[in-house]
Amino acid sequence: MTMSLQEIADRLEIEQLLVRYCHAIDERDWAAYRAVYTADAVIDDVTAGPGNSVDDMVTFLSRALERVVVIQHAISTSRVDIDGDTARAKTVCHCPVVLDRGNGEARMFFQGLWYEDQLVRTADGWRIARRAETGYFHDMPSDFSFE
Repeated sequence: MTMSLQEIADRLEIEQLLVRYCHAIDERDWAAYRAVYTADAVIDDVTAGPGNSVDDMVTFLSRALERVVVIQHAISTSRVDIDGDTARAKTVCHCPVVLDRGNGEARMFFQGLWYEDQLVRTADGWRIARRAETGYFHDMPSDFSFE
């Protein structure tokens, strides 16, 4: 199957959008985080629950990451299906998290995530209109919660 130049450009732009999402969370850059979503996006987050707005998620993440020293979203194996000005993507994310346990002690655990996104082409480029996350945690301390 040969891709058109438009499809190649769309795929690269969507890939970079997903990368910007990862950096925005890891750097706690909430303006950049907001910029990857449409204004009316709906986010079903593995820890915050279903039906969140972008503002809901900024509030949640700001609080949830207070005890996190380092977080590193690393995405791979995105499957992207483009249909004109809409697209669907399923992306794998591996995410180590380092917690501040107090008294100079740190603890690392891992989060595995799948992002299932519905994307739309806007005047400002591709944006996520809906995201559904599923995932798992490995070695997360029993007394820790993102909530």
